[in-house]
Amino acid sequence: MSRVIVDVMLKPEIHDPQGDAVLSASHRLGFSNVSRVRQGKRFELEIDGPADEKEIEELARELLANPVIEEFTLRSAD
Repeated sequence: MSRVIVDVMLKPEIHDPQGDAVLSASHRLGFSNVSRVRQGKRFELEIDGPADEKEIEELARELLANPVIEEFTLRSAD
């Protein structure tokens, strides 16, 4: 069994209103040194057998991320 982590983030040029809301709230709570927040998603996949990176990339591109506005990274969790 293999474990793969897929992190999905909005592309840098895409406005992130949820990140802006967290930034604003962090300042209200006294964390004034926080200068930027970007919100994302994390998926932990358990794969029977060895992980096929090309197959995981296809899954991420077709199901887990919207390639128009998001980008993703893969990493092994083993």
